Amino acid sequence: MAALSFDSALYAGLLWDPETSQLLGDGAEISAMIRVEKALATVQARLGVIPAEDAGMLVAALDQVFLDPGTLGEGMRRDGVAAPALVMELRAQIGQPFANWLHWGATSQDVADLALILRLKQILMLFRDRLDGLIRALTVLAREHRGSVALARTRSQQAAPTLFGLKAANWLQPLLRHRERIESLVPRLGVVQFGGATGTLAALGTQGIAVMDALAEELGLDPATPWHAARDRIEECASLMAMIATSLGRMGADLVLLAQSEIGEIGFAGAGGSSTLPQKQNPVVAEILVALGRYAASQAGAIHHAAIHVNERDGAAWTLEWLALPPLVAAAGSALLRAREALEALRLDPARMRANLEATRGLVLAEAASFALSAHLPRGDALRIVKEAVAAVLQGGGHLFDEIAARTEAPVDWNAMRAPLAYLSTAGALIDRIVAEAEAALGPM
Repeated sequence: MAALSFDSALYAGLLWDPETSQLLGDGAEISAMIRVEKALATVQARLGVIPAEDAGMLVAALDQVFLDPGTLGEGMRRDGVAAPALVMELRAQIGQPFANWLHWGATSQDVADLALILRLKQILMLFRDRLDGLIRALTVLAREHRGSVALARTRSQQAAPTLFGLKAANWLQPLLRHRERIESLVPRLGVVQFGGATGTLAALGTQGIAVMDALAEELGLDPATPWHAARDRIEECASLMAMIATSLGRMGADLVLLAQSEIGEIGFAGAGGSSTLPQKQNPVVAEILVALGRYAASQAGAIHHAAIHVNERDGAAWTLEWLALPPLVAAAGSALLRAREALEALRLDPARMRANLEATRGLVLAEAASFALSAHLPRGDALRIVKEAVAAVLQGGGHLFDEIAARTEAPVDWNAMRAPLAYLSTAGALIDRIVAEAEAALGPM
């Protein structure tokens, strides 16, 4: 088994997210660091910190460099961060005299963190677009099954009737909030990181803050003060990634249970098979959502541990962040792709939902019965009669409403109550409200 299954050729069909993987890869990181060096030289020339002619030649030369990630490996082993080896290799390729102005006044963490922030912004926008697609798909599903009566289950037990459309709408709810969270997070996360060796900007003298602010503008980031050891922005991003994955994992867990042979209310086109049991229709695409959600949650914990930096820079904490953050982001990205695949492959069986409901012999309408009786009897008496009727059905069969009717002459139309859709008008209104929220965010669907 590959150490990092997200980049494994063997596990690619199950876990791989090519777009996120590319943004997390060595090539993207090196490109982002070079972009930072170019931006730094550009703004320093503009402010007169370095000679403008040399800066122009430096930026032009950086456009032509090529770095093999493998050439930086020894430097990473020695220095514990890629930037020193990167700068050394860039200077060697660029040559003198203008190479001396490369990385002027910066520290390795400035370059590494900026490269991370630039890529995380791209990833967040990618994830927002994927959330939009899932929101649209779930909105359509909720609308289409606004009248599909199904069993609600609480603590794994049959509880009361619901609408399948409401199940879909409830899967949709947190995705709308995650979309809002991305919009809120981007301005907090997408900020400049430039502080020099110890976060004082001392090497640049009185020009330090001007360079920092200009660098933010050049890179399309918001201004900030140096935050080398204050990792709350990274923590917040990691938490959001985990929340996206766990929300999709919750949907996956529901789908796994609904696809059980004994329940059979849903299935998946192209469901997974078994090497020895031909009848199996394994809900693999739903199972992987559960696994990714749980994995992402565990990785988020590591990011919170990594946020405990000592003093102005902490190599151990920083390395832990590198270990935990990329696979967490990869898990969230993969979950978004697998969720789309699950919804595309989803096949519903409303007839089976109805059959499962009817097989309860009215027991899941016990709540409805008790409130109907309470309109004619004291609440305590109504509950007692319903509980006695439930016990009789469990012991001897029959239908709940027949047992209740045998115990009271209250003028309740028990035949009409056998149609649970009438009992679920508010559930339909809840679907409408959630769909309206989705359309307020994304427009008519």
